[in-house]
Amino acid sequence: MSDEQQDDTPGETLFEAPPMGEQERMVEAVLFASAEPVTVRDLEARMPHGCDPAEALVHLRKRYEGRGVRVVRVGDAWAIRTAPDLGYLMQKETVETRKLSRAAIETLAIIAYHQPCTRAEIEEIRGVSVSRGTIDQLLEMEWIRFGRRKMTPGRPVTFVVTPQFLDHFGLETARDLPGLKELRAAGLLENRPPPGPLGLPDEDEDEDDEVIEGQSELFED
Repeated sequence: MSDEQQDDTPGETLFEAPPMGEQERMVEAVLFASAEPVTVRDLEARMPHGCDPAEALVHLRKRYEGRGVRVVRVGDAWAIRTAPDLGYLMQKETVETRKLSRAAIETLAIIAYHQPCTRAEIEEIRGVSVSRGTIDQLLEMEWIRFGRRKMTPGRPVTFVVTPQFLDHFGLETARDLPGLKELRAAGLLENRPPPGPLGLPDEDEDEDDEVIEGQSELFED
């Protein structure tokens, strides 16, 4: 009887969590082997019961400071990436042979800086219609995704940028969006787009990375 009561009484778990040093090694192994950024929830599901991957990430990130690779946050996930100042060493591996069309660049820029926005809003800013092929191309590249529907007549769907977009530019959130210089350096922008309607900061201004005030948070459901 007493044994049954002890079994039914909530208390300490039968298994102790591994030491924090071992948890760091586990997180390091998962991030190193994963091709995509990994969320804390995914880490919790993989690691033994009682582990604290969030705390392990804090320690691991600090341990990698100043090294050739870093533990970086990408949206709500984490990944191991090359230190920014050593990116030139990977130039051959990261050269993009596929360039976006002018229409796709403008559409992507509008979505990135004004998200979440509808197709009609994109067309209003561009001043011309947006072809289905342009949207499909960006969706296929996984640089944009569907956002929540707008509470207006017809409830049109909106578009937002994806973690892949953030990861490509080494951003944590959409509030850290690059300016024209960064887009051109990444090989996405060859000609200067028309100023004004896109809402992109001019490269001659001091604040290239300034984000439009009131911009909504990324990935609204």
